[in-house]
Amino acid sequence: MDFPLFEYAEEENRWVARHHPFTSPKPSDIDTMINNNPVIENAAEYLKHPYSNIKANAYDMVLNGNEIGGGSIRIYQKELQQKMFEALGMDAEEQQHKFGFLLGAFEYGAPPHGGIAFGFDRLCSILGGSESIRDFIAFPKNNSGRDVMIDAPSAIDAKQFTELQIKLDLPTK
Repeated sequence: MDFPLFEYAEEENRWVARHHPFTSPKPSDIDTMINNNPVIENAAEYLKHPYSNIKANAYDMVLNGNEIGGGSIRIYQKELQQKMFEALGMDAEEQQHKFGFLLGAFEYGAPPHGGIAFGFDRLCSILGGSESIRDFIAFPKNNSGRDVMIDAPSAIDAKQFTELQIKLDLPTK
């Protein structure tokens, strides 16, 4: 608990969501978020910005020092969601283009809601005494992210590209 809601992206001089852009701030931090401009005027002093102290209404479940689940309470107020998007660098037009459906739905009211997701493979590896969850993952990947059982990702044939109306314009060597 008490995770930061935001992280500072130095290259872009803006905030990024630490968890995801739909995580609500703790109730005690909502006024700070609503009543302050998220723009970082002085990059060298971003830690003095009020947003640097906003905590996420998020949580992890830990067993013997191992995270086995995590979740959050979601934003369910339009003004707060817009302020979150603004903090992430989205202007009103981009917010409407990407998330207009969500912002519009908030006009009808949404109840407070949240969730938690458990890592069953992590729990099984702890209970099974394994150092790696790979021993318990149903469809394990190798260190390169390949699924060796079905050889994925793999090449896509020309027929699939045509069917999906995708054209590759790769430079030839």
